[in-house]
Order: sequence, then C-alpha cells, then structure tokens
Amino acid sequence: MAKSSGQKLKLLYLSKMLRENTDENHPMSTPDIIKYLENQGIHAERKSIYNDMECLADFGYDVVQVQSRLGGGYYLGSREFELPELKLLVDAVQSSRFITTKKSRELIRKLEQIAGKNDAGKLQRQVYVAGRVKTENESIYYSIDAIHRAIQENKQISFVYLDWNLKKQLVPRPNGNKCVSPWALIWREENYYLAAYDSEDRVIKHYRVDKMGQAEVTDLPREGVEQFSQIDVTSYTNQTFGMFAGEESVVTMEFPVRLTGVVLDRFGRETDIRPMSEEVFRIRAKVAVSGQFFGWLAGIGQGARIVAPEAVQKRYVQWLSDILREQSQEAE
Repeated sequence: MAKSSGQKLKLLYLSKMLRENTDENHPMSTPDIIKYLENQGIHAERKSIYNDMECLADFGYDVVQVQSRLGGGYYLGSREFELPELKLLVDAVQSSRFITTKKSRELIRKLEQIAGKNDAGKLQRQVYVAGRVKTENESIYYSIDAIHRAIQENKQISFVYLDWNLKKQLVPRPNGNKCVSPWALIWREENYYLAAYDSEDRVIKHYRVDKMGQAEVTDLPREGVEQFSQIDVTSYTNQTFGMFAGEESVVTMEFPVRLTGVVLDRFGRETDIRPMSEEVFRIRAKVAVSGQFFGWLAGIGQGARIVAPEAVQKRYVQWLSDILREQSQEAE
C-alpha cells in the first residue's frame, strides 16, 4: 500500500480499531496502536497517534486516554449500543418465533461485531422459551420488506398464501393467489399478521406473514381506506382471537376474581370491569365469535362463562357438546 493512500485511510483504521478492539478494561497502548497500523501497511509515530486521537474526539468519538505507570492507552468510552442493550437485542432475536434459526445466527453475529471482540463472547446467550418453534420460511424478511414498501408507496401487494402439508412442507393452498391492499402489520401471539383490504370480498382480512410466499409490490393503487379508517387496530387485534376471523359481537362474560390478570392481558387494561360479588366480575367486550374464542374461554376452566347474548351462549354450549360427543365416540 502506497504511503499516501495508507495515510488517507489511517483515521478509518483507528476508528475501526477502537470499536472492535478496545473497551474500558482493554485500552490499547500507543506502541500497540503503532503495531496495529503497521500491520495495515501504515507508518505512524507516537506524536501522530496523539493528534489522530484528538481528531477523532473532535469528530464525536468518545476517545478516552488512560494514564498509568504501565503506559496507559486509549479506548472507546461509549458506543451506539451499550452491552446491556445488545444483550436485550440478542435475547429478542433468539426468542422470536418468526425469525428462522439461520437468520437468528446471522443477526447475532452482526450484533457481536457491534460489541467488539472483547464483549462478543458475552452475547453468546441461551434464552429458553417454553414451546418455542422457529419458522422455517426464509422469505418472511422479503415479505415484510415488500409489505412496508407497498404501504409507503400506496400500492397493492400480490402473494401466494401457503399451508403445511403432511410432509411438513409449505405449499400453495387452493385459490392461494392473492392481491390485496396492505394497511398494517400486526404482532400478535408471536406471529406477524398482515391486515389488508380484500377488494373482491370488500372486507378487511388478515394473513400470517410467515405463510406468504412470492410477495411483490404491484402497480395497482391501494383500496379500502374508508374501511380501514373505521378500525381501531388495537381493539381489532384484541377481539380477534388467535387472528381467526369470526362474526363480531359484543359479549358479556363472567369470570372469577382470580382471573382478573388473564382477562386484562387478553382484552387490555381499558376494559370495563364490573364486580358482581367479592368472587366474581363481568366484562363486556367486542370479540370475533369463533372456535378460537370458545377454545380460549374453555381453556380457562370452571368459573368462566358467557352471560349474553343468548345466541352466542347457545353457540358456545353447542361447540362444547360437539367436542364432547366426538370425544365420547372415540372412547367407545
């Protein structure tokens, strides 16, 4: 490397060295810095190192000089991400269901580069989440990017909706070719969903993003602005159990007081709670009446029941009876 070109790159190498090789417990002495630069083909003297560090500090780098009898040195005092913040990001990546195992490793390696070599090993963490199943659809990242671009450009999006087969493969479902107007990405129960307007059926629908393949932004303008403007996304998400659609209805439910936290987690803290006694309370909430909703209610166990309307109450009883009858037939 020519001397002139090497000197032009000198500050860049020094900033890289500070980010990757130094921290409060690992300052680099001036002789070590000179040796590092020599390995890059750049000649440097002690006085120039001092001037270069001042230049980096003037630019905004938090360069700290340590004075000691052993020689002292320089290190980068603060970074864009502190180690506890990087640990939090690593935990989020590892525990996220929609990020594949392969992509998780790639993201964590990039976070390790931000941490520097001395702290990279501290990011090798293991977060255990009960029942965690990672998605296997690598195209999810491109689907999310396409959705964001379509929303920003006010365009419709096309994709192939997929289903699992018995060979554990994601394959196109019948009539799975879709073209919809995307309006929002929703994170619910560890899955990404696309809320979009279906022009054919003239309704807002939602789709699991990890089951979307070949997502592309089209030239068609988005539709459904009026329909989507009438939806409160938070309420819509809370009322749609497991993101399975169903007929919307305002349902009065009764629960034991011990389940207050469970109910608030499901419907939100703004839910109006009406105490009926010291042991029981009721709420009224708009829900998408579906098997998923009934399954959630039944899973809570005794004490949780539908009070009104009577039509939903009867559907719930019928749903429970059908399951019990099928199970009884298998047991005979």
